[in-house]
Amino acid sequence: MKITRIEAWPVTLQLAEPYTIAYETVEEAANIFIRVETSTGINGYGCAAPSERLTGERAADLLRSVDATILPVVKGADPLRSAMLMERLKPHLKSQPSILAAVDMALFDILGKAGNLPLWKLLGGFRDCMKTSVTIAILPERETVDRALRWKGEGFKCLKLKGGCDVDSDISRVIQVREAVGKDMELRFDANQGFTVDDSLRFVKETRTARLELIEQPTPKDQPDLLGRVTKGVAIPVMADESLMTLRDAFRIARRGLADMVNVKLMKVGGISEALQINAVARSAGLEVMVGCLDESALAIAAGLHFALSRPNVAYVDLDGHLGFIGDPSAGAVILRKGTLYPTNKPGLGFELKE
Repeated sequence: MKITRIEAWPVTLQLAEPYTIAYETVEEAANIFIRVETSTGINGYGCAAPSERLTGERAADLLRSVDATILPVVKGADPLRSAMLMERLKPHLKSQPSILAAVDMALFDILGKAGNLPLWKLLGGFRDCMKTSVTIAILPERETVDRALRWKGEGFKCLKLKGGCDVDSDISRVIQVREAVGKDMELRFDANQGFTVDDSLRFVKETRTARLELIEQPTPKDQPDLLGRVTKGVAIPVMADESLMTLRDAFRIARRGLADMVNVKLMKVGGISEALQINAVARSAGLEVMVGCLDESALAIAAGLHFALSRPNVAYVDLDGHLGFIGDPSAGAVILRKGTLYPTNKPGLGFELKE
């Protein structure tokens, strides 16, 4: 089997409802789909979700990289030798992790199809489904509560509230949501780097009655010591997200005890292959892992889900980035039932993109 061709095309996915987090408001997202074709007729699919703010990428640059950088390296190669191909690509795509992730997904997709196995089983098959959190962006208090009740009515058992702009408002919204949804709903909070250390300590103290499960990335990513101070100063788990971009970051966080948990996003770290290594570092250090996402199509969400299902120490998934999209060409790549995600259980990633 040889790689004969790679095709890439951009899709601008509109959100049914724009959302706001600590540092931006999002109305649409650019995703780049790729198809890796082989001499046997097996095609592998992947998806990149570039983010100028988080990954430093622009869609136009990624499209140029497919023809100028990726194709010359992989054309004619055996797609089942993914470790060799990814090592050859990494030096050229250090600043473009999401397109690296897309290629990695496609190669794993081919591997699963060649072996006639869904990827989550091929990678280890620890579990066959996981409940996901669903995110509520920064909204006025009443709207936040209404949104929480709506998601509860749809069967979700875990909510993640966004904040980081106004600690007083964040405290009030968390308490009001807990009162509205009851004691059985899991609640998480993501400040998206918007808090100071003092804000973080006060926030955790004053939301104690809301029984938050964790607080995610409260402080700026370029000041890791602040994250460590919060981790040591609060009674709930602290998760690193924007602070974790590479395998080296994972090692630094683990070695210095900067966080209790890490959020692994395929688009940040460069795909499943790299995520597996980061996960091993986290497990060796006793850090719990969440598999998260950006504004990603269902195909990219499927890749994150397959990875999460395969690893025993992945404790949480936050794979809801596809829910608000209009016209996602990969809709159906994952199955959602009452807040729980399931793979399609077809070979590979379990989805064939139409021409």
